[in-house]
Amino acid sequence: MSDMITAELVDLDLSADTKEAAARALAERMVALGRVTDLDGFLADVAAREAQMPTGLDGGIGIPHCRSEHVTEPTLAFGRSAAGIDFGAADGPADLVFLIAAPAGADDAHLTILSSLARQLMNTGFTDALRSVGDAGAAAALIQGEEAGSAAAEDSVAAPAAASAGAATGTTVPEGDRPFRVVAVTSCPTGIAHTYMAAESLENAGREAGVEIVVETQGSAGFTRLDPAVIAAADGVIFAHDVPVREKDRFAGKPTVDTGVKAAINRPADLIAEVRGKAERGEVTAAAAAADGGTPVERAGDGGEGYGTKLRTWLMSGVSYMVPFVAAGGLLIALGFAIGGYEINEAPSVMDHFVWTQADSWGALLFQIGGVAFGFLVPVLAGYIAYGMADRPGLVPGFVGGAISLTVNAGFLGGLAAGLIAGGVVLAIQRVRIPAALRGIMPVVVIPLISAAVVGFLMFVVIGKPIAEAQKGMTDWLNGLTGTNAVLLGALLGLMMTFDLGGPVNKVAYTFATAGIAVASPSDSAMKIMAAVMAAGMVPPLAMALATTVRGKLFDRTERENGKAAWVLGASFISEGAIPFAAADPLRVIPASMAGGAVTGALSMTFGATLRAPHGGVFVVPLIGNPFLYLVAIAAGVCVTAALVIALKGLRKPAPVTTGAGGDAAVASAETKQPVAA
Repeated sequence: MSDMITAELVDLDLSADTKEAAARALAERMVALGRVTDLDGFLADVAAREAQMPTGLDGGIGIPHCRSEHVTEPTLAFGRSAAGIDFGAADGPADLVFLIAAPAGADDAHLTILSSLARQLMNTGFTDALRSVGDAGAAAALIQGEEAGSAAAEDSVAAPAAASAGAATGTTVPEGDRPFRVVAVTSCPTGIAHTYMAAESLENAGREAGVEIVVETQGSAGFTRLDPAVIAAADGVIFAHDVPVREKDRFAGKPTVDTGVKAAINRPADLIAEVRGKAERGEVTAAAAAADGGTPVERAGDGGEGYGTKLRTWLMSGVSYMVPFVAAGGLLIALGFAIGGYEINEAPSVMDHFVWTQADSWGALLFQIGGVAFGFLVPVLAGYIAYGMADRPGLVPGFVGGAISLTVNAGFLGGLAAGLIAGGVVLAIQRVRIPAALRGIMPVVVIPLISAAVVGFLMFVVIGKPIAEAQKGMTDWLNGLTGTNAVLLGALLGLMMTFDLGGPVNKVAYTFATAGIAVASPSDSAMKIMAAVMAAGMVPPLAMALATTVRGKLFDRTERENGKAAWVLGASFISEGAIPFAAADPLRVIPASMAGGAVTGALSMTFGATLRAPHGGVFVVPLIGNPFLYLVAIAAGVCVTAALVIALKGLRKPAPVTTGAGGDAAVASAETKQPVAA
């Protein structure tokens, strides 16, 4: 580790009073040594990592870290604070601060060394030595492992690793006297620090509790899979992770505790006790989660999350899987209309009549393929809402409930209800204590059978008809909107589309619009709503592109580069193209975007523009009713947003120039511009 930390990277009198200031002070030392090329860019990456999860640890330790393209080589800086700095740890401020900087393509050897440091931090002898060390050179040597205290710490790290290796090779006590066995997986977003600290903490707690525990660390340096025999012999499983567990299916059918990585660092003994309790009660996972992070909702959420947060996550799971069907089906239907005319929906089946040389036949083919794709919308929505709640066992009742929703004309609202009911039913079944002999057939026979029957009964007999009537009432109300009411609806949809730029509120508005056109013959008002939604969603990225072109001096170099890409993203109806600008300056960009989006949505409804396709941006303008006025509405919103952003940014006071400790001038914006993510 000698090439990672030197005396110049140690500050034993760190005077910063915030975590942002501490990261900046230590990062400046890295810049001075040429280890970091862009101070603000690197700090933005540090803040983005911090926003995912606080990096404070119990015991007075703060360990901000990230992988960044602005780092030239793996580097570690250390600071010691007398007053303490709040890094979000439950037990209070941190007096030992380690800033770890890894290049975006750091090699495995360096990452392994960094993981060794993370394990050392769980040893009190090592941290006590750092608190008492007298000079920067000695502190660097201690961290490098050149002092006895550090060597002892490394020995303490090696012990559990050796014990784990013994367990992995089958070194066990006789079956009648053997201790409780646990396998665990730890992982964090960057895979540098918390992954290995959690592993060390679990191993230490396991030794104290007399439990055999083997940990698989899924870090940035890759991971070595646990021996299948070790997994098979385990009595319980602990997942301590903040990113999806890779190859999770290996652990199916065992008592499992699923939590965040910091829980394993702060309370490992509780997790071991919890998994022992589940094993004693016979509680096992009905099925493992989708492997390799194939789902946007790998788990329902930490125990501390509120019900509202979990509900939003479940719904977004269904929407995220539904949107590709919407885009594919809607564009195919729109192309069918463009090629075959607006009577193509009355064409006979292409199985009965298809002429290769006739445009109408090709139009009918595209229209009918799109109709089939649209037929999956509600079942996919319901199925993957249930999947987000209960994993793969939720798919069968979810899809069945969604299909029944279409059968009883409950539509989109019915799909939402069916998905939530299906997930709830499966979760309830999984909580029932099952005899060991039946556990093997639960995921493939019992749960699908019972849950599909319950959901089907509720949808056919109990709630299907009331929801269908509510769906019809909403459709009739939309069809009756005219004049001022329609304009206000357009403005509201524009505000929603630009509020969080592809987030949950944006998706609510988009899903509302696509549900209206997901029928063979959508109403005129439904197509107007779709047009207003797509137009408003194009405004933020196009406006940011225009603003960076007109007043480039108000934006930094990275933002100007992002502005070039935003032209294409905005034209393609990808609202997320404005996210880099909103993240850097939300108080100016988001209100300005909402103002422009409201103007565009209202004008689109006023002009009576219609849209049969759910996506495509300017590339589907030939399919839009009143295309010229539609483009005028978009242009008006873009100009409003760009003008507001320029005006608001122009009100900022110019940053003064300050002088650094070494006498070199530094622009104060580098000192004052704090990453929003922090």
